Amino acid sequence: MSSTTNGQWYPPEWPGRIRALANGELTPAEPRKAATVLLLRDTGTGGPTVHMLRRRTSMAFAGGAYAYPGGAVDPRDERPVAWAGPSRAEWAVRMGVDPATAQAIVCAAVRETFEEAGVLLAGNSTDTVVADTTGEDWEADRAALVAHELSFADFLSRRGLVLRSDLLAAWARWITPEFEPRRYDTWFFVAALPEGQRTLPQGLPVSPGGNAVAAGEADLALWIRPGEAAAGYDCGELLMMPPTIATLRALEPYATVADALAAAQAQDLTPVLAQARLVGGEIVLSWPGHDEFTKHIAPGGGAAEGASAGDGSVAHGATEAGGGSDGPSGAQRDTGAPGATGTPGGTGTSGGTLT
Repeated sequence: MSSTTNGQWYPPEWPGRIRALANGELTPAEPRKAATVLLLRDTGTGGPTVHMLRRRTSMAFAGGAYAYPGGAVDPRDERPVAWAGPSRAEWAVRMGVDPATAQAIVCAAVRETFEEAGVLLAGNSTDTVVADTTGEDWEADRAALVAHELSFADFLSRRGLVLRSDLLAAWARWITPEFEPRRYDTWFFVAALPEGQRTLPQGLPVSPGGNAVAAGEADLALWIRPGEAAAGYDCGELLMMPPTIATLRALEPYATVADALAAAQAQDLTPVLAQARLVGGEIVLSWPGHDEFTKHIAPGGGAAEGASAGDGSVAHGATEAGGGSDGPSGAQRDTGAPGATGTPGGTGTSGGTLT
């Protein structure tokens, strides 16, 4: 994969696909609805940290890129569930969709956060939240959800849980460019890490001698301040897609998780969709409202202005599990250990505090 001198994700096949689309030789794929969650926690000083995952380089979509827990909507996410917080109709108005779709997207956000991070935004009543999701029984359910053997509605019903939609706040909406073969219409949400819960990356033992969670889509999980992650992107250390770095930058001004959640209602949910146009044979690729991502690709060229050729994953720390970087300096690597509340920048691998 090629990348610019910063950490912008830029696949080398894009110019050819953009030209094919412009020439009517490529039919855009229909985007799948998806949800992703920026899970936040306060650190006491320096502002909140956000939970991020590094996608395995073997992934067909955005391999090696840093992202948040999330994924596509499962058709079963529309099934009835016990619900707390804003009504489905209220979510529909906020998100610009019908109530059934709103429920499916919110359910996908909560489900994917549990599947990929082990954090569950649900409780035994409308005003409680599960305090601990560790243990073999929770991991068995988690594995069944990942394998699509269990629907999220059945999981909640069997455990007598209420989905806490009020713990989520919609933040942004991005649609994968029309020239990409895999496309998603993704809603980004923010949420606070519930008190008592901790993130548990997939692939770690859930107890001494216990079974490991099935290997997931990520080879590294960490907690990092938005500003530190953005700095890693700017210097080319962290590979990210435009919506990831854009949402990180948008979070930088907030001193606490509460401040970020309070600001969510004012966030614009107009979908951001990349635009590609041919100007004298040159491709101009842009994302409306986000000038930093604009690229100019010369006629016949395969790399954007300022891009480096070849596989940029190693340069950006996006190596295969067990064989590469342990993440950016200043980040807090997430090993799933109890009491993961250390301060970034302490002792540990690559300058991060092992949690």
